[in-house]
Amino acid sequence: RGEVVGINSQIYSRSGGSMGLSFSIPIDVAIDVSNQLKANGKITRGWLGIAIQELTKDLAESFGMKNTNGALVAGVEKNSPADKGGLEPGDVITKFDGKPIIVSADLPRAVGATKPGKVVPVEVTRKGLAKSLNVGVGQMPTDSDEEEVPAKVVPKSESNKIGLTLKELTPQQKKKLNGKNGLLVIESTGTAAQAGIRRGDVILGLNNSESQSVELFNKQINAVPAGKTIAVLVLRGDNTLYVPIKVIK
Repeated sequence: RGEVVGINSQIYSRSGGSMGLSFSIPIDVAIDVSNQLKANGKITRGWLGIAIQELTKDLAESFGMKNTNGALVAGVEKNSPADKGGLEPGDVITKFDGKPIIVSADLPRAVGATKPGKVVPVEVTRKGLAKSLNVGVGQMPTDSDEEEVPAKVVPKSESNKIGLTLKELTPQQKKKLNGKNGLLVIESTGTAAQAGIRRGDVILGLNNSESQSVELFNKQINAVPAGKTIAVLVLRGDNTLYVPIKVIK
């Protein structure tokens, strides 16, 4: 007999016809959605309030990880369940509620399937050391706001050894970031530009350290030996991500 394993949701096709890649929703997810709609008339999903990204080989090296298993935390929303539970940018989540996190996509599925209000054990690697946390799962919000990064700010500092020209944020800009410290990218050249950092990005930190000032950030960069890969935490619009950069000077 046949067995339903998924429901077709969309197709990617160069020709516009039926030949191409089909994307499907796993049947267990579809059944859960159906049951929630029948019982409550709406969908309720678990939420932590973090931005995550895949742990690449370069990023794993910069964080002192021996493999690329896990989900790298690139950002934590203030007063979110993750923030209250002790998660920090730079943490690598390796296990959630007893389930191993092998790739970053494993985490949203596990969190979304968790009932809001439940406190779950979360295992992370922080600065090369294993750490266990208990995090309460919240309910996924429905609205989001857009942030704008100013197009031009002067004066600017001198370019550092990876090719970034930076300026500290004004009090008004910090307010938009909920009081976070950051450095606005005025110009990106050299290895920073090659790695994908661009004008208008906001540098939030280096590996597990927050960017307090241009002087401190440049001092940290200058202390990195040539050939070593660093992870620069970048805010771009509403999204935060770690960008690996190999220092060549």
